[in-house]
Amino acid sequence: MVEYTSRTNMIDVLLTKGELTPIGPVSRSGSLAMAPTAKFSEDNEKGEHTFPYQITPVDEDTNRELLKYFTGERTGFVQVGPKKWFFPSGYEKDAHEYFNFKTRPDDTYIITFPRSGTTWTQEMVWLIVNDLNYDAAARVPLTERFPFLEFSSFVHKETKAEFLEENMKNPEKYKLVQKIDHPRWKILERMTSRRFIKTHLPFSLLPPDLLNTGCKVVYIARNPKDVAVSFYHLNRLIRTQGYVGDFPLYWKFFQRNLQPWTPYWEHIREGWTRRHEKNVLFLFYEDMSQDIYSTIKKISDFFGKDYTKEQYEKLANHLDIENFRKNKSVNYDVLKHLGILKSGEAGFVRKGKSGGWEDYFTEELNQMANDWIKKNQEEIGIHFPNFSI
Repeated sequence: MVEYTSRTNMIDVLLTKGELTPIGPVSRSGSLAMAPTAKFSEDNEKGEHTFPYQITPVDEDTNRELLKYFTGERTGFVQVGPKKWFFPSGYEKDAHEYFNFKTRPDDTYIITFPRSGTTWTQEMVWLIVNDLNYDAAARVPLTERFPFLEFSSFVHKETKAEFLEENMKNPEKYKLVQKIDHPRWKILERMTSRRFIKTHLPFSLLPPDLLNTGCKVVYIARNPKDVAVSFYHLNRLIRTQGYVGDFPLYWKFFQRNLQPWTPYWEHIREGWTRRHEKNVLFLFYEDMSQDIYSTIKKISDFFGKDYTKEQYEKLANHLDIENFRKNKSVNYDVLKHLGILKSGEAGFVRKGKSGGWEDYFTEELNQMANDWIKKNQEEIGIHFPNFSI
């Protein structure tokens, strides 16, 4: 999606020439929601897929409310397609690239809704597939071993400018901040080695041929209460989000599908309906945390790997939450080093336990959540292990 400034005369010219077809109002940034016409026709000649969804700004009142509480985003938020997938404004310009990302047969994807044990699973999968190479895992940060496909869409240029100013006196830090919004899909395109890809995008916004290329997909689902509590802390921690409200308000945004990557239940539905695909391994976080040894064995089988009992036990110890939290290769210390993570908030790797939500829900909020969860679980036909409402 092309972005414009407030120079609406430029938009008028393009509309007059027939190069753009409007499908919504100009957003606060001057970005116009457009139907996929001229640009995508040209792309089709290159064998790419037309991006099939309209991208429209959220209504002004909702946008104003969200910007008040999510201080890392400065322009606003958009919704995508009939399911209204929710993203910050930065998603617009790369939506087509994510949808047309060229998947390779030996790729490995971890697909999750945020805070579903993603980082934990990444480290587990990478080590299993790479013959338990702990030395390489310690030497190379997980962010490099397992790039986060859409991360650049969440770094607003004004927020980045603040990070640059704060790190101006340190050339090394300044250089790192400069790279923070470099599109990961471009990095992945240039990789010649086997690729490991993290994404929170739902299947419907990923390449349509994803499951036909031979690549492996691990999808992790976690109950919505624990997800929301963990996501709340992350949104307070990371300044690209910069949430400044309390948890009850956060839950209401979450339930109203006004959080990035929501609707939560549609995300879960898309994973659940693909659980029988031969190249998809669907796991519940609750099962994983209850029996890590069996999880390691299941993932090893999925990737055609076999290890000794001692090797499995060593990996289980490596992944123990206390050891994991101290592991500088996975705990995003570099973001803390750059000031992108707030001090005084819970760390990127938190408690890792199930059931922690009980400390955050009032009786009234819990009843509202339970009604919502029960309705959606019944519609989808899914039940989270060791989770009752």
